[in-house]
Amino acid sequence: MADCADVLVMGGGPAALCIASELHQRGVLVEGIAPNPVDSPWPNTYGIWAKELELLGLEDLLEHRWSHTVSFYGAGGSDAENQPTTHGLDYGLFDRQKLQQYWLGRGEGITWHQDSVDRIELKADRTWVHCASGEQRLARVVIDASGHRTPHIRRPDQGPVAGQAAYGVVGRFEKAPVEPGQFVLMDFRCDHLSPEQRQQPPTFLYAMDFGDGVYFLEETSLALAPAVPETELKQRLEQRLAKAGNAITEVMDVEHCLFPMNLPLPDFHQPVLAFGGAASMVHPASGYMVGALLRRGPGLADALAAALNEQSAMGSAALARVGWQALWPTELVWRHRLFQFGLGRLMGFDERLLRRHFTSFFQLSQDDWSGFLTNTLTLPQLMGVMLRLFAISPWDVRRGLVLGAPPTSMVEKAS
Repeated sequence: MADCADVLVMGGGPAALCIASELHQRGVLVEGIAPNPVDSPWPNTYGIWAKELELLGLEDLLEHRWSHTVSFYGAGGSDAENQPTTHGLDYGLFDRQKLQQYWLGRGEGITWHQDSVDRIELKADRTWVHCASGEQRLARVVIDASGHRTPHIRRPDQGPVAGQAAYGVVGRFEKAPVEPGQFVLMDFRCDHLSPEQRQQPPTFLYAMDFGDGVYFLEETSLALAPAVPETELKQRLEQRLAKAGNAITEVMDVEHCLFPMNLPLPDFHQPVLAFGGAASMVHPASGYMVGALLRRGPGLADALAAALNEQSAMGSAALARVGWQALWPTELVWRHRLFQFGLGRLMGFDERLLRRHFTSFFQLSQDDWSGFLTNTLTLPQLMGVMLRLFAISPWDVRRGLVLGAPPTSMVEKAS
């Protein structure tokens, strides 16, 4: 008979390493299953507002940090339309290897099996995991942290899932695409697009100076169902550079991103837990998740460790209920629903309305807009921020937030 772990974690990315290490730190017997070695390099970059890490005492995990943080919400083409919005808040990119080693170090001693999961079976208050290799693993409870594409987590069908898509290049350019030491959160200037392209779903540039003549530029779509094709994003990035009289001279790395922004919350009654993208922890309004992993992982680990230690007879279904309640308390569920409502409205905005919306959004106080983007506001605070945003927004944005965006022809007549 297979040995029984307290918790079996599926996945080898940030979410899996985070929750496995938090449980291990609390004396829980943890095993993991990942399709690749858990020290394999991660392909994507992970950004975060530096204040989030400062509150956790983890700012040394950053590879890059910028104080010169701006966005552009004008249309471009004139001095007035090229004015930046300054954010006054430091932004950083994780050192991916350092973040990975941080969690691996905290989880030293965990047994990781290189395998993939075929199916999960609940039997006699324990959970059996059947692997592609033919091996079977046994645990008191399973946590699926393998990402949003997992087939093992049930969730309701609420229609098409909107994806945030991005195409990015790390490299050298004929001339500096951003100012020295600058980070650009969103550049919605669109004077490089044809009139036909401006009628299509809008995209923006996410860009930063890495130093030593190296820059990272990423053309990004906020959210759309179906997502904007990568070929379109690549073309728009090239057009943006050409309009500025610029071009890529050396490609050092290419980033391909596509992840869901409005994935429905999982079924909280299922006997398998989830964490990270599998648990719909991507922020629907910003696309960020790593900060949430770092903040919410300890709470989930505390709840599971207590239940495992205090109630040795508790079965998988009961342990999963404890975990779901800790991960998604009522307040967080309601905050998630508000964010999803807001995203649904923004998905219908054209580039003009989006530019006007974000201009208003960043007129809020720094505590308001940063708390909104990091999901660190309480429910009453979040509702207050949304009301203040509505009050300062132009009438056409207000209409779009309440009733949805008007048809394009009506927007053109009003502009």
